[in-house]
Amino acid sequence: MLSSGLTLIFSMLGVLNFAHASFYMLGAYFAYALSGVVGFWAALIVAPLVVGAAGAVFERVVLRRLRARGALAELLATFGLAYIVVELVQLAWGRGPVDYGVPAAFEGVLVHLGGIAVPAYRLFLMGLACAIALLVWVAFRATRAGLILQAALSQPAMTQALGYDVPSLYTGVFACGAALAALAGAAGGNVLVTEPGMAATVGSVVFVVVVVGGLGSLGGAFIASLLIGLLQTWAVTSDATLDQWLSRGGAGDAISPLSFLSPLSHLSVAQLAPAVPYLLMVAVLLWRPRGLFGVREG
Repeated sequence: MLSSGLTLIFSMLGVLNFAHASFYMLGAYFAYALSGVVGFWAALIVAPLVVGAAGAVFERVVLRRLRARGALAELLATFGLAYIVVELVQLAWGRGPVDYGVPAAFEGVLVHLGGIAVPAYRLFLMGLACAIALLVWVAFRATRAGLILQAALSQPAMTQALGYDVPSLYTGVFACGAALAALAGAAGGNVLVTEPGMAATVGSVVFVVVVVGGLGSLGGAFIASLLIGLLQTWAVTSDATLDQWLSRGGAGDAISPLSFLSPLSHLSVAQLAPAVPYLLMVAVLLWRPRGLFGVREG
């Protein structure tokens, strides 16, 4: 959900939104605050709408005025917004984590799949993410609004001449992207820790997913997120060490291309798990600079 929202914004506005993970954090905090008043399920709907409206205001008031100055000005504006959001969250909810829990209907409920007990709420998150991905793809590819958005992406001047308000389309897309990020935070903030550092925790990984999948490709973001998730899970659960791999690669030989890794041979694959997404990104960019399914250059 995070990656699709960021991809949607980049596809239309052509700028990487550094505040995207901050919208994710706001969704988690707003859902936490609202769930105590209207309940979790209503908060799951209201929080993304509130954040989406805030995103629309930011695009209309700030980004629209900076568009004539180029993508760098827009990028710096979103970078500054990310810092402002973190400070506002700390002022409102403090620097520590908040007690945002899983809804009672899913609390402690396990579903057995193939002999493995999986928390029911995680299955709900998987289903929600797939449903959102399908909905975004259908809306972008198989509806009149989606066709107009694609026209505005490739030929904004012609689309404007046909009577469509392209700036308003940009605002709507930015709002939808922010709402998708907020939905991810509202739905996942109770599984992950809801605290002021959560945006920094997921922000870099989201950009990696978008780059690996290909800038501007919704399907690429979906495939890349699954690929990175599987690779990280494998790395975390692996008990192999680099020493075993280096010995297989002939690291003892002075002319071995793996000899330079010998000082790191004591590290396990599990210890290197956080670096897996970035190693994958480097490998993909060396092989295919536009990403796996890239349709637009950065």
